[in-house]
Amino acid sequence: MTKLAIPELSLVALVGVSGSGKSTFARTHFAPTQVLSSDLFRGLVADDENDQSATPDAFDALYYVAGKRLRAGRLTVVDATHLHREDRAKLVAAARAQDVLPVAIVFDLPESVARRRNAEHRDLPGHVLRRQQEALRRSVRHLAKEGFRKVHVLSTVEEVAAAEIEYEKAYNDKRELTGPFDVIGDVHGCRSELETLLPRLGYVIARDDAGRPTGARHPEGRTAVFVGDLVDRGPDTPGVLRLVMGMVAAGTALCVTGNHEHKLVRALDGRKMTVSHGLSESLAQLAAESAEFRTAAREFMYGLVSHYRLDGGALVVAHAGLKEEYHGRASGRVRAFCLYGETTGETDEYGLPVRHPWANEYRGAASVVYGHTPVAEALWHNNTLCLDTGCVFGGALTALRWPEREIVAVPAEAVHYEPVRPLRAPEPERQPDLLCIDDVLGTRVVETRYLGRVKIREENAAGALEVMSRFAVDPHWLLYLPPTMAPCPTSPVDDLLEHPAQAFDAYRGEVREVMCEEKHMGSRAVVLVCRDAEAGRRRFGATDGAAGVIHTRTGRPFFASDDQELGVHLLDRLRDAAGAAGLWDELDTDWLLLDAELLPWSAKAGDLLRRQYAPVGTAARTVLPTAISLLERTASRGQDVDELLERQRARLTNAEAFTRAYGRYCWPVRELSDLALAPFTILAGEGASYAGLDRAWHFERIDRLVAADPGLLRTTRRLVVDVDDPASVAAGTKWWTELTSEDAGGEGMVVKPLAGLVRGKRGLAQPGIKCRGRDYLRIIYGPDYTEPGNLARLRERKLDRKRSLALREYSLGLEALARVADGEPLWRVHEAVFGVLALESEPVDPRL
Repeated sequence: MTKLAIPELSLVALVGVSGSGKSTFARTHFAPTQVLSSDLFRGLVADDENDQSATPDAFDALYYVAGKRLRAGRLTVVDATHLHREDRAKLVAAARAQDVLPVAIVFDLPESVARRRNAEHRDLPGHVLRRQQEALRRSVRHLAKEGFRKVHVLSTVEEVAAAEIEYEKAYNDKRELTGPFDVIGDVHGCRSELETLLPRLGYVIARDDAGRPTGARHPEGRTAVFVGDLVDRGPDTPGVLRLVMGMVAAGTALCVTGNHEHKLVRALDGRKMTVSHGLSESLAQLAAESAEFRTAAREFMYGLVSHYRLDGGALVVAHAGLKEEYHGRASGRVRAFCLYGETTGETDEYGLPVRHPWANEYRGAASVVYGHTPVAEALWHNNTLCLDTGCVFGGALTALRWPEREIVAVPAEAVHYEPVRPLRAPEPERQPDLLCIDDVLGTRVVETRYLGRVKIREENAAGALEVMSRFAVDPHWLLYLPPTMAPCPTSPVDDLLEHPAQAFDAYRGEVREVMCEEKHMGSRAVVLVCRDAEAGRRRFGATDGAAGVIHTRTGRPFFASDDQELGVHLLDRLRDAAGAAGLWDELDTDWLLLDAELLPWSAKAGDLLRRQYAPVGTAARTVLPTAISLLERTASRGQDVDELLERQRARLTNAEAFTRAYGRYCWPVRELSDLALAPFTILAGEGASYAGLDRAWHFERIDRLVAADPGLLRTTRRLVVDVDDPASVAAGTKWWTELTSEDAGGEGMVVKPLAGLVRGKRGLAQPGIKCRGRDYLRIIYGPDYTEPGNLARLRERKLDRKRSLALREYSLGLEALARVADGEPLWRVHEAVFGVLALESEPVDPRL
């Protein structure tokens, strides 16, 4: 059996004359989707696989598809003759463009085999076959020089039949190692500081008879990962190498190469090098070591890989960092990026190269930890972290505990090497954590941990982009947008469109206990309140002294410039109430994010009332009495207008009910005492998302908050119902009936799972189902919606799309809060927040 070793991610070229068995081999050893055949693509573009005139177009299409597959990280096999150097050069170029390895499998079978097979399957002229055979023989010995990393030659029919594909993992693929890890920044010969840091991390150092450190292990099995640049500049490069080499050999450490190891290896090999940046110190220190140690050190540094993918791909370690499209790839370009990063071609005032701020644009899910460019402090930056805190320059030697994401550092014992440029924090060209246009353009998919992949359509994203860029609050405050709410299934009761029975039925079988919460007729408000202005500055970058914000469910500020002071006073009162309720200390946070209703409704909907609702009610109450009077006089003269008269009287009654319905929720707002805020969910605080917790947890704290300032804050009446207990269901229905009676004038209620976030047999349960009262629905559907004909039509309303929308927006909102709690970059939070805003543009009846 002949084993053919092929990298898991590679571009494989099958090389051989027509009839040598390439296609049969491809069908036997590869999946159909992995194989791109030149014959197939000729057929696709010309309807004839043998039409040689279509070959250029066929290969254009073939290489386009190959590029797409390789970019997505999929093994790709090209089934063509590949007998000419120029054709193979295109394939090698395609592999290099995607930073994968090109591999050749050559079918160098006797000419008689190809001649017999061609006679059986196609009429290929003998002279053509001879030319192909000659070209193959000329090509075989040059394939490695042309750039093919592996070349497998099969010379007999028996070798082809016995061949077996053996896939090789990339050297950088250590995804099976899940840690925990301790990633250590640039050591640069600072052995003493490394000996201090390792015990701080819990490692036990081993020493030889001379007392020199020769390795270290962690009693809990943690693995150290060095980001490279172990050598140069510092006082003891050999000592650092001896310690790290021992750890790597014992399996207690991993190490990637740095640019200083790369240069030191070349110098040890006798290459002509510019001896600078500490190279001379390393060479002098190594000269004092034995020849055996120098040889071992050289082999160790030579064998270091460019980067590692660890912990299922969640962690990437590279010396100078790595863009997402290079993760797991292998090419000279990738290695160069890992060693040196990316420069602009310019130099700064110190004569050092200006580096392209790749981390500003980084959007990968994997955390990239690196070194190379000294910074004053290790800070997370778009899910990337630079650990080079300039130990050799008098800074510190820094490590990252993974997955804890804890940073541990020890100070340098001295300035071992004077830096050319002072240590300083990185200065990005733009705010690196904010959403940029490339993050939202086109159709996108947002991965959520509660509902999987949520698709955002391009046409919906366009409108959301305008709202967020032109009208939304400062993006640093924008952590969450609330979801739309699923409507209650349509009621069969004669004069009701919605009824609690259907809301309870919707949860039965998935949720046992639900909480019925009074639905306040106000404007949905998201409130972010900070403990003080310093917390606003430190956590949200507020430079104007702001300590919070109140925004609508589309991210617009509630209080514009003319009434901004009113919003400030409201936040001040809420801040004091949170302190009096003990929430700051209990939740160990300097800020809180609340989901609430701001009353009155007219605080936001004043224009809507003036332009739409008021004219409808006024017109009806002005015109209809005159029409009724005329009809009554007509009836008194013996004309049969009874049906029309009753219809107009009913319309007047409905119009009066309509005016009462919206009038209950509106009053003038001139000062803070005219406003009321009804919080009903504590969404998040520092390092925590609370949105999915038990509803009783929320109200136990919200009741304390309301009690601290009942003049501003309004309680939310509620009732727990067991949907499997008829008596409890009856009590819930009675409560809703009283709440929505004409005298009480309540909007209705929202039914929510008592347990909060619930996954049932059918998947994620609806977070809330709104059940609105009969009179309130006049505002939504018009004064006359209760007429039998109108109700019959409304009962045909389609609810499935609205329910789906509610779940998708809910999952995106939870995802945004989870990313906030995890400390992810703001652009990652905004990806989910923007998704909620974009979904609001879906064509769903807004009245539902």
